[in-house]
Amino acid sequence: MDSEIMQAIILGIVQGVTEFFPVSSTAHLILFPWAFGWKGEIDTLAFDVALHGGTLAALLLCFYKDWITMLMNDRRTLASVMIAAVPAGIAALLLQKLVEHTLRSPLVIAAALVVFGFVMLCADRYADRCALRSKSEPFWSESLAIGLAQCLALIPGVSRSGITMSAGLFAKLTREGAARFSFLVSTPLIGGATLYEGRKILVTSGEYRLDVFAVGVIAAAISGFFAIRFLLHYLRTHRFDVFVYYRFGLAAIIIMLWLKG
Repeated sequence: MDSEIMQAIILGIVQGVTEFFPVSSTAHLILFPWAFGWKGEIDTLAFDVALHGGTLAALLLCFYKDWITMLMNDRRTLASVMIAAVPAGIAALLLQKLVEHTLRSPLVIAAALVVFGFVMLCADRYADRCALRSKSEPFWSESLAIGLAQCLALIPGVSRSGITMSAGLFAKLTREGAARFSFLVSTPLIGGATLYEGRKILVTSGEYRLDVFAVGVIAAAISGFFAIRFLLHYLRTHRFDVFVYYRFGLAAIIIMLWLKG
């Protein structure tokens, strides 16, 4: 098998899993090519955007019934989701170039993994203390707070799902409710980003290997679908601890690789 095809499949699986697990997909897409010296199609912004299209497909497969219900009958939940999505969308448009050029270093990623790992631990413990008062959906003011917190996910290593789920726990959502709300909010954001960047990529699509892109997108969609299903089931009875410890371990590995030069 073509090595670039294999790399595309691996990165597609990595994207699908890490987009929804609270460990930062952006960090992993930066780190894998950096750590293994991968170059070419898979180390481009265009390929990253294509992989996000795969995770968008996974979200729509998992939550299409929820979106139909919201659009037809449940306008309150729809409003909550859009209120949470707007701040992150505005921040992405205003700060995208700054983030792309100044915050993609391994040390920034390692620091974000650790700092926001501790934020997740604090949110988890707070959720335990508020278990008897927890709810499945935020109020509109809490949705706005979740959306503002999500702006921090522009920093590689923070994790969109991690920061929104943590904010959801501080808003006294159940763990499963926080995860579900996080996934619903990410749908318009990932969709908007994919369309925004994708229209620019279409102009130069002849410069890319479509087979490499296709296998990456398919791998991201399939792995993302199963990652969502697994996480929603897992969080019914488990804390975020395993993901936090993974973040700490990954940060340590990044620092060691960086020191080796």
